[in-house]
Amino acid sequence: MLIKKVELVKTAFKPGDYPEPVKREVAFAGRSNVGKSTLLNTLFQRKLAHTSSKPGKTRSINFYLVNSKYYFVDLPGYGFASASKQELARWKELIEDYFSTRDNLNLVTILMDSRHPMQKNDYKMLEWIKDYSIPFIVVLTKTDKLSGNELKKMIQIYEKELKLWGSPPIIPFSAKTRRGLNELLKILIP
Repeated sequence: MLIKKVELVKTAFKPGDYPEPVKREVAFAGRSNVGKSTLLNTLFQRKLAHTSSKPGKTRSINFYLVNSKYYFVDLPGYGFASASKQELARWKELIEDYFSTRDNLNLVTILMDSRHPMQKNDYKMLEWIKDYSIPFIVVLTKTDKLSGNELKKMIQIYEKELKLWGSPPIIPFSAKTRRGLNELLKILIP
C-alpha cells in the first residue's frame, strides 16, 4: 500500500484536544532523537514532520491524516533529560490521556535505535502499552550505521529482550537506504 496523500490535521498540546477518530490510528513512540520524524517523512515521501539534531523537538501529539482514512500519530519522545520535570510530567499526562481515550488506536510503532540495547525508558513504554493492551511492533532505526553482523547481533538481542512482551514483530529500518520500508508499510496500512 502506498501513501498517496498526507496532511497534518491537528497538533495537540493538551489532553483531549484530539481530532475526531477515523478508521485506523497508528502511533509512533520512541526515545528522543531515535528518528520518529525521519521515519514519518520517509513514509510520507516528503518532509512534513519536523526533524532536528537536538533531542525533544516533538513536544506535542501530531496527527497526520494518511490517504484520507488513517491517522499516523507522532508522539513526543521519551527520555529527554534536558526537559524540565514540569515539561516531562506534561508530556506523560498527554500521552497517558491519549493512550487511554483513543479507542481507534490500533497499533503503536515503537522506534528503538539499532545501535544501542533497550534503555530503561523503552521498558517503561512497553509496560505502559501492555497496561493499555495496545498491539505494537518494534522498528529498529538507523540500521545503515551498523555492519550486517552488528545488525544481526542487535536483532538477536532485541528478540531475546522482547520475548517478555510476546515477541512482537521487529522491523530493521533505515531512512537512508529504505531498508524495511515496504515491510513496514504492509503492517501500517493493511
